[in-house]
Amino acid sequence: MHVAPFASDLPLINEALRSSYQAVQWGKNILAIAHKTLSARLFNSLFPTEERTQPLSPELQTWLKERYEALLNSDWQDAAAGFYPASLLFDGLWQEFWQFYPVLWLDLPQMWQRARSRRFQDFADTISLDAYPQYYRQNFHYQTDGYLSETSANLYDLQVEILFGGTADAMRRRVIAPIARHLQILPPTPPVRILDVACGTGRTLKQLRYGFPEAALFGIDLSPTYLRKANSLLAEQVGDLPQLIQGSAEALPYIDNYFNAITCVFLFHELPAPVRQQVIEECARVLQPGGIFVICDSIQAIDSPAQRPMMENFANLFHEPFYRNYIEDDLNHRLEKAGLVVQEVQHHFMSKYWIAVKPQEGASSSPAGAIPPL
Repeated sequence: MHVAPFASDLPLINEALRSSYQAVQWGKNILAIAHKTLSARLFNSLFPTEERTQPLSPELQTWLKERYEALLNSDWQDAAAGFYPASLLFDGLWQEFWQFYPVLWLDLPQMWQRARSRRFQDFADTISLDAYPQYYRQNFHYQTDGYLSETSANLYDLQVEILFGGTADAMRRRVIAPIARHLQILPPTPPVRILDVACGTGRTLKQLRYGFPEAALFGIDLSPTYLRKANSLLAEQVGDLPQLIQGSAEALPYIDNYFNAITCVFLFHELPAPVRQQVIEECARVLQPGGIFVICDSIQAIDSPAQRPMMENFANLFHEPFYRNYIEDDLNHRLEKAGLVVQEVQHHFMSKYWIAVKPQEGASSSPAGAIPPL
């Protein structure tokens, strides 16, 4: 594990770094709000349509601000504790912004027209869909060519950063500390193997490399274009290149009991309920006894009913055909059905986290040995 890159006996440096981090994050937030406000007004003027969102109450807006600040604090505290270097807090999509932000604006009219006409199975003739499951043949978020084009892969990270007000990586990093603490309690025999399921463009794998520089990292995703993007991103890092494979999460091409840790970030809300169960069972199969499985996904209405209007807005604005089912789904039950033990459930800003372990042979299935909370 990394040692914190600043000493606790240097409070002025410590406070300066923290203030700089918060300033950068709030700057990202302001830019994201400005983009969403401007694009929404332009959309409504060019493509007027019925109102599809609910206004957020002052109480909900206050809740969002408090959760945003709490996320920044958690991100800072994990860096200060040495789970990853403080430099990672300032890592952003700066090059991506300058290179692809104009492309994002050029692509918006197509997305708007697709959203207005509810066209969500709209793909270029050059893209063959035969190799992909039916649920995947969608223009998720009304993206051009779904997850199957170079343009989509280039724009995805920017789109997610804007959606989450510049906090997407901060939410991804919340998977690091639970894994690190678990591996401290149950030190594995090297090499430590960590799999990121539905790795997309590789952003989570990039965060994991900073947190676990000596680990063997693996990633799997259905999209060849997103995997090419991930390979390009991860090749820039120091250390061994993660092993990336194109494949299905519901039929993982790995042997039983192979990985010490598995992560899955922002996938389950885009899966039909039966496929969610298949993916969890596959992750349980390839996880070693004593291994840890960490899921990061959207908050849910079943435990945040006051935030339901915000979730409904998301479902109305973006093509997310399985989202309404997801926000009512009991993933605790699904994990337990697969033989995993849920040790903890966390919430950070707009995301929810399930931290589960695969019991060791002869070990109690009780979560009494849960890792300490963050």
